[in-house]
Amino acid sequence: QSFKLLGFLDVKSVPCARESVLYGSVGSLVVGLGHFLATSRVRRSCDFAVGGFICTMLGYWFYCRYNLAQQRIRQRMIREGMKNKLLFEGSSLDPERKQTGNE
Repeated sequence: QSFKLLGFLDVKSVPCARESVLYGSVGSLVVGLGHFLATSRVRRSCDFAVGGFICTMLGYWFYCRYNLAQQRIRQRMIREGMKNKLLFEGSSLDPERKQTGNE
């Protein structure tokens, strides 16, 4: 089943969305409860909990998307390297082939 957050963010199909929402929920609980235990002000603690949710969710979202982009770049480089290895294997352009002076 698909779960849409705010009506447009499909948590199941968007990369990093599920983890961001889960970490945001934990972050809001920690920040709100911590502020409540420190000050005993309910309304202000709820405001801090909402802010904690937003900050934690966005922070983890950007961190996860950055790592996902790096992983995709590394995968693309490995794929290109494997293609070039197959393409140049045994030819004079093969970097692993020993170069001699008479070629």
